[in-house]
Amino acid sequence: MFENYGDVLINRFQLLLVSLLILFFPFSLVAEDKIENPIHWTFSVEKKDQRTFVLLFDAKIDESWQFYSQSLPNSPPGTSFSFILDDSYELLDKLEESETKEKFEESLGYGVNYFTSEAHFRQKVSLKDEGSVKIEGSLEYMACRDKLCLSPKEVSFSFLLPSDGVVDQPEFTVSANNVFVQTNTKKSLITFFVLSFAAGLAAILTPCVFPMIPMTVSFFLHKGERLGRMYVFVYGLSIIAFYLLIGTLLSVLVGPGFANWMATHWFPNVLFFLVFLLFSAALLGMFELQLPRWLIEKSDKQVDRGGILGVIFMAITLVLVSFSCTGPIVGTILVESAGGMVVKPIVGMLGFSLAFALPFTMFAFFPGLLSKMPKSGSWLNTGKVILGFLELALALKFLSVADQAYHWGILGREIYLALWIAIFSLLTAYLIGLFSLPQDSNDNRVSVPRLFTAVFIFAFVVYLVPGMFGAPLKTLSGYLPPLKESDFFPGFSLKQETKLQKGCEKPKYQDFLHLPHQLNGYFDLSQALACAKVSAKPVLIDFTGHACVNCREMEATVWADPRVLKLFDQYVLLALYVDDNMPLADDQHYISPYDNKVKRTLGRRNSDLQIRLFQINAQPYYVLLDTTGDLLAPSMSYDLDVNHFIRFLELGLKNFKSGKWLGHVDDINTL
Repeated sequence: MFENYGDVLINRFQLLLVSLLILFFPFSLVAEDKIENPIHWTFSVEKKDQRTFVLLFDAKIDESWQFYSQSLPNSPPGTSFSFILDDSYELLDKLEESETKEKFEESLGYGVNYFTSEAHFRQKVSLKDEGSVKIEGSLEYMACRDKLCLSPKEVSFSFLLPSDGVVDQPEFTVSANNVFVQTNTKKSLITFFVLSFAAGLAAILTPCVFPMIPMTVSFFLHKGERLGRMYVFVYGLSIIAFYLLIGTLLSVLVGPGFANWMATHWFPNVLFFLVFLLFSAALLGMFELQLPRWLIEKSDKQVDRGGILGVIFMAITLVLVSFSCTGPIVGTILVESAGGMVVKPIVGMLGFSLAFALPFTMFAFFPGLLSKMPKSGSWLNTGKVILGFLELALALKFLSVADQAYHWGILGREIYLALWIAIFSLLTAYLIGLFSLPQDSNDNRVSVPRLFTAVFIFAFVVYLVPGMFGAPLKTLSGYLPPLKESDFFPGFSLKQETKLQKGCEKPKYQDFLHLPHQLNGYFDLSQALACAKVSAKPVLIDFTGHACVNCREMEATVWADPRVLKLFDQYVLLALYVDDNMPLADDQHYISPYDNKVKRTLGRRNSDLQIRLFQINAQPYYVLLDTTGDLLAPSMSYDLDVNHFIRFLELGLKNFKSGKWLGHVDDINTL
């Protein structure tokens, strides 16, 4: 059946890995970091002589913001520069800075020098080596506005001398000396690109696409080696351009402002649930997704024009004809990216199309590899069926998000797990030949690669089973409904009635909201601050969400650490769900001064609080306050380093006990 059994085994194993990657797509649509960045750096070079240069660090500062001079001591941190020194250059003289303003900071007890509007730093360097020299390093600063300060930030820089400019643009990184996390938007886009690329590889291994590769490449090579390679290169670029057009259109039509509604409202989540069920049914062979016949025929007629234009329409025709197999995969990427940033749909389609176009171009330039390709056969349909089962499992995630946000109670953790166990058990049964589907051949033999795939999938089923009896399943914590109670053990529950401090009120909303690990806490800001005053404890605010994958990962990985749980005892915990759709009473509705919109649900109110008080809408986001609303430490977001989180909590306790604070959160006591 196969020409090269070893190659087939590798391809099948790759198919499994790709499928599992698709299964664990990061679904958190509200977890994109959007952190305030009021300081805008530009780096340049000024040449003095052949081997002497001045490195220029210039900052534009947004109105009402400031940051501090190099001369400032530790708290708040002054601006500092760090160079990676080597024998290729040396620093000349002291790093100079532009003129600063001065004021007495009552909270610190001493005067501070700071920059407003703009700041300029100059460092003179001399090159020792001949030729080009690369100078790298970083600068660290902290921006403040009134009495509210953002997390200290570290900016990397890189210069190539002698040169007229900077090699690398600066980007925010995590400071080695602090526990605070900056924006990870760039990282999340890279991850999404990789997953989209993996999805493109999966699309190649489908019956609609794989058989087209040798036919298409052979057609072009018959045109002559040089001309054929040029044509197939245009063919590949046309595929990429077509998918990029789809991503760009989605980006323009949807945009980033749609993200919160897409992530939490019942309608899009239920719609996506139904769409994924449709995709699954199509991949499993119930029917074929078909584009209008006239569209395919019109594109196919244009192929006869020949030349470059004909090649472009050949690429478009391939995309249209293969839609029955690729449509569900492309749809998965577009659904995932629709609730993200403007650039996310483009990045997703770029990753998918690069992988999709890769084999056509690669085999044209290396035609000898064609003979090593496995023949088309039933294994292609097997890959399609695997994707169909995965789409079915993915559909449940969207229904779960709506169920949690609206408290319908129809898809709890155990029901969710039971469905997953059933889905992947049936997939295992299919792979070992216990039943067949409409598009399968009559060959009932189970190949060794197919058996190996079944073993891996059934191992995943075995891993899921303990979750039915209360096991936390940390690896999947971000993708499962929270563990609250057990249907198997009527007396077992992870919801615990709050142990109230004397004078503290019973928490509102505790009948449908909870904290993990049986922690005691609040879900209302005013209640938490009132309890903090009575108990003389600081407040830990956790801005979280039902649909927030990163929040669940933090809770399962970081919060579960015994050292963290012990530190929590010294705080009043406050969980503010930004995507909960519980309606507020009519007398609690208000018009936000931030966007002039009426806030009618608990989640909208909490989201508005986060944006107004802290100028950020990322989750998870952790804030430490004293009993009067003073900020005890720079806030922190998603970071799975337990030691970082511990230092964050310890810093808050230290400053609370000593009476130090970084700034007052304006209007917090009036909300």
